[in-house]
Amino acid sequence: MKNQKTFCMKLLASFLFCMVFIAILIWINQPLPGEVPTAASQIRFARAHVTEIIRDEAKAEDWTEGLRIGVQEVYVQIDSGEDRGKTLPAVNYMNAYNNVDLKVGTKIIARMDTDANGLSYIASIPNYNRGPALLGLTVIFVLFLAVFGGKKGIAAILGLAFAIVDIWFLLIPMIRHGINPIFSSVVIAAVTTAVSLVLLNGLSMKTLCATIGCVGGVAMAGAAAALTAVATPINGFNMSEAEELILRADGTSLKISGLLISAILIAALGAVMDVALTITSAVFEMHQLNPELNRQKLIQSGINIGRDAMGTMANTLILAFAGSALNMLILFRIFDYPYLQIINSDMMALEIIQGISGSIGIVMTVPLVAFLSAFICSRKNGVDKPVMALNEKNKKYRKK
Repeated sequence: MKNQKTFCMKLLASFLFCMVFIAILIWINQPLPGEVPTAASQIRFARAHVTEIIRDEAKAEDWTEGLRIGVQEVYVQIDSGEDRGKTLPAVNYMNAYNNVDLKVGTKIIARMDTDANGLSYIASIPNYNRGPALLGLTVIFVLFLAVFGGKKGIAAILGLAFAIVDIWFLLIPMIRHGINPIFSSVVIAAVTTAVSLVLLNGLSMKTLCATIGCVGGVAMAGAAAALTAVATPINGFNMSEAEELILRADGTSLKISGLLISAILIAALGAVMDVALTITSAVFEMHQLNPELNRQKLIQSGINIGRDAMGTMANTLILAFAGSALNMLILFRIFDYPYLQIINSDMMALEIIQGISGSIGIVMTVPLVAFLSAFICSRKNGVDKPVMALNEKNKKYRKK
């Protein structure tokens, strides 16, 4: 009866959370006051495929490493949208940076415009139709995670989906509405962590410990980044795409200066969550196997286990940021910039702050989660007092 009541309470709490979350999503995604559709939102794109090559003057160049550049004239059949089924002529201009090399049967995305008479025509061919390949890769990933992860894998998939929804439909609209980006990111980190860990482990003290530890670690990463950003100084205006954001932010409540810290908080969330759950699970498992372990031993064990995770997770973040900045690093080496300029440049400073701040969050998560988990485990069953009593009894026995 008690278990049934607990289950009903959890089900009711989950239902209420979903209703509140959906209501917030609907409200926060409403158009801003005075907002008008952008030019980009009015552009029509359609799936299509090439049916015939009329003229092909493209050829490979040595400097393009085999990529063909030039002009193609083709016939294209539209496969989606209001012009579906129509066959239209198109001119495809290829360069090294926008290179869609067409052959008969090539699946593409076509930009559709209309002329003065209202007739549709293909304005350009900006991309291959990569949707099927990306969907296939995603399906393979989901299947692997579900097959090898079982219920935990399915829970991880749901948690990942929730995180994506959180960022796209909640975090970004919050920032667009003028809500402080750092505050918004902390809220998103807390909600995403809580939901992901509840899906993995259910509502439990272990989930609570991991959630608090994760939020604490992410907050420490943000604090480290904020202090460094003030000292350097550097902020969201130094980031790529800042110029475009400044133009779009004119006349709106969008705050750009806090976007750097916001990006670091979100980037560090996954790795910090991983470490937090690993340490929490280890401490709870040790307590379950040996309830006589006192708080100090549980904390020490959690920290010892966390030391291995610290190095690998810190490497993960540093290497991820290095990979995203690889082109920049190559250019620095090619132009042989002095190290003094490289270290102090905006781009390099941003990468260093992001990588090291996230790693600080990981390192600080370990002792925080170890202490919280050990405190709750030892308090839960009153471990400390029995262990102390047992130690005293052993001392008396040795004296005899």
